[in-house]
This record gives sequence, C-alpha cells and structure tokens, in this order.
Amino acid sequence: MKCPHCLVEVLPAFAFDYIGLDKDGGWGVEYMKCPNHDCQRLIIMLAEGQPAKWGTQEVLRPIRSRWLMRPRGANRPAPPEVPKPFADEYHEAGLVLADSPKASAALARRTLQRLLREIAHLAEQIDGVRNIGNFSAHPIKSHVTGEIVDVGPGEAEWNLDTLEGLFDFYFVLPARIKARRDALDQKLKDTGKPPMKGASS
Repeated sequence: MKCPHCLVEVLPAFAFDYIGLDKDGGWGVEYMKCPNHDCQRLIIMLAEGQPAKWGTQEVLRPIRSRWLMRPRGANRPAPPEVPKPFADEYHEAGLVLADSPKASAALARRTLQRLLREIAHLAEQIDGVRNIGNFSAHPIKSHVTGEIVDVGPGEAEWNLDTLEGLFDFYFVLPARIKARRDALDQKLKDTGKPPMKGASS
C-alpha cells in the first residue's frame, strides 16, 4: 500500500483496537505509523465488521468496510505543470478515494476523458481505467455470484496512478525538456551560435 501522507510504498502493519458493537455491526480502529523515515505520520482507519474472538482479544472477522480517518484523503497533489482544471479534478478524486472509491473512479475517468486522445505506452492501463469507470457508472453483475460488482479502493487508486503517468507525459516532461532546451539555446546564443534546430526561442 501507499502511505496516504507521503505516497511512499509501505508494508501494511496495522494494530487494531476493538471499540464495540451496535445494530450496524462491530467497530474498531486500525492504525499504524508510516515507516518512511521522512514521514512517520499516523494512518488511522475506522473498521466495521463481524465481531469475533481471537484468543482473549475481540477482533473483527471479517472486516467488511474501512474508512480512512487520518489523513482524511490521500495526499496526491498534481505536479505544478498540470493545468488547473485537470489538477483540481484529480485532487478531488484523491480526496474522496477513502470515502467513495466509486466517486473517485468516476472523477478520474472524467479527467482522463478530457485529457486523452491517444497514447500507446499507457494503453493497457487506460483500458483498465475504462473498465473500472464502468463499474462505477453502470451496475454490472458478476456471472459467478450474481452480485453487483463495485469499485474497490485499489482499483480506484490505479486510476489515479494512471493519471499521474499521463500528467508526467503531457505536462511535466515537456516542461522539463523546454527548460533544458532554453538553457542550451541561451548557451549557444552567448557563444554566437544559432539555436537548436526546431527550437521555439
């Protein structure tokens, strides 16, 4: 899993405290500190499930639902090169990920539709985003269980990862290339040489 604070991939090692039972189910808190030396922030989730005994401890087996309580949303800012309309929608998709993977997937798909025309090396991931978006937009039944197939948090996170890759391709990389080209052109100009062929400056 990625730490929702620092986005570094970490091994989940949650401790658990049982809270109690009410008419909606059993409740508990899962928590861990991010092991990334530069982060060290607490990740806290509210969990709901079936109360059970594990030795002398009360646990939830299975856990049916989890809600990220700290932080309230994934810290996934878009790179500064990304235009505001894309960045805002992407940021919103990250904020609602923990509370509603379905809403996050729908927002990510809408952002993708605005961004994409054709890009070959991400085609497989993009097709995954399309399928995940379909789960959020249309009720689709499993042929195995007959139940409605919903969007999972990991699938919705895949959408955001794909958008990060596209932001990098469309906005971040071109900005870096332009900065390097401008620096080289300035150096050429200072030595009395013409700019690079095809350079805009």
